[in-house]
Order: sequence, then C-alpha cells, then structure tokens
Amino acid sequence: MPRYGAHAFVWIGEWNTESGNHAIAQAGATGFDFIEIPLLKPAEFDAKSHREALQKAGIGATCSLVLPRDSHMPDQPEKARDFLISAMDKMEELGSTYLGGCIAYSLGTLTGAPPTQAERQTVIDTLKDVAAEARKRGITLALEACNRYETYLYNTLSDTRDTILAVGADNLKLHADTYHMNIEEEGFYTPLVNAADVLDYIHMSESHRGLVGTGTVNWDQVWQGLADANFTGSLVLESFAAINPALAAATCLWRPPNQPPAVLAGEGLAFLKTGAEKYHLS
Repeated sequence: MPRYGAHAFVWIGEWNTESGNHAIAQAGATGFDFIEIPLLKPAEFDAKSHREALQKAGIGATCSLVLPRDSHMPDQPEKARDFLISAMDKMEELGSTYLGGCIAYSLGTLTGAPPTQAERQTVIDTLKDVAAEARKRGITLALEACNRYETYLYNTLSDTRDTILAVGADNLKLHADTYHMNIEEEGFYTPLVNAADVLDYIHMSESHRGLVGTGTVNWDQVWQGLADANFTGSLVLESFAAINPALAAATCLWRPPNQPPAVLAGEGLAFLKTGAEKYHLS
C-alpha cells in the first residue's frame, strides 16, 4: 500500500524554522502521511523544532536535496560526500530515514556535453561510500532523474537505474518524477515497469508544476505503469505554490502557480488517492 506525501513547496517557497513548521502543520491538516522536506541548507536546519512540529502534526518526513554548485559530485566528490553526511546528521536529529533528490549533482550545472564514463564512475564510487554511511544510520537514499535542461548527468530512469545497480547498495533506490519523465521518456508505462526493481519513490508532478491532472502528463500510463511494477512505495505530490529564487533559477520556473496551496494540496491528494484506488495500488 503506498504512502502519500507532499513536497513542502506545495505551501512555501523558502524553508526556515517558521515557514517549515507551517508547511508541516498544513501537510498534517490536509491528510498526508508525510511531508518531503527540502534539506538544502543543513547548517541552518532547525531539526529539534521541526521534529516537535512533526510530532504535533502526527506525520512523518522524508528529505530531499540538491547538491550546491561547488559540490557537484563528478567534480568535487569529497565536498559532495561531506554535504550529504551533514544532511544525514540533521536527519538523525529530525528522525527521518529517507533522503532523495539530486544527491549526485547540482541543478543547473551543465558542461555542454553528455556525461562521461569517468564522471559516472566518480558518482558510483562516491555513492558507494555514502550509501555505506547511510546504512549505519538506517537511512535509505534515492537518486532522482531530472530533465536535460537542469542536469546533463541523469535524465532517464534507465540511466539512473544503471548507476544504482552499479553501486550495488540495497539502501540506494530510484526516485522518479513525472514532470521530468514528461520531457525525457518515450512514454510513462515502460520506463516505470522496467525500473520496478529499484523504484520506490515518485514525485507525482504535472507538466507545468501546478495542479495535477490539468496538464499533459499521461496519468493513465503512469498509474498503469506503477500498478504493473507492483509499486508499494511513496506517492509524493510535487506542485509548486511558491519557490525560492535560487531554485527558481535552477528549474526555470518563471510563472506563478495556477492554483493556491489549499487547492494544490487538497485536490492533489484526492487525485493521488483516486488513481491509486482505481489502479488497485491501495
């Protein structure tokens, strides 16, 4: 049975102690099982306060991040490792055991060329080390595939799966995202089914990042693919009501959302539950 989560950017554009606790409360009030916390600045993360907010809301938390520009893993593997370790330190204080997102690269870092074998091997070697450290802490990692305009390193589920299998760690999974799939994949069904052995986390995100079900994502293919992949992981609503300037620049989000947070969250959760029930995921 899937768990239902929502990215904090459904409600807020910048994570700090006050706004983060607001998003946690909203996620709980809407009925989500957990909130996905953007752990972009571990040094400023108020884990104690957020842990208390999660307990009050009665929900759990996963975390996601983007490596800083000066810690792009193919170029700076040690800096990348240190950043990920600092994030896991905060996760332990928070009580979270799942870290997904762009854990191997910085968004917006482009070389003007496809990834080289050496670059991917550096990622594989570094993630082996990080996954071993994560295992000691009871943390699962997930590597996300993003579109070509945000990264050159991992664009398809297939390429991302290859690296996950090369790392060979049972606590490293695949993080899919329907927004990115809508750009990069030849349909939704086959890539999801082919990645079934490592897939357990998916951002359910519309083609325009707004209200799910109102864009060009082929949701019937998505749901059928998840059903035939025997997906039992996390379904995570990712709609952006607001976004911080740094991430807006990296993701090229220049327009305001098409609905307010309450609509994105409430109708979004209903959309996820309806699809999961119709395709017998739950």
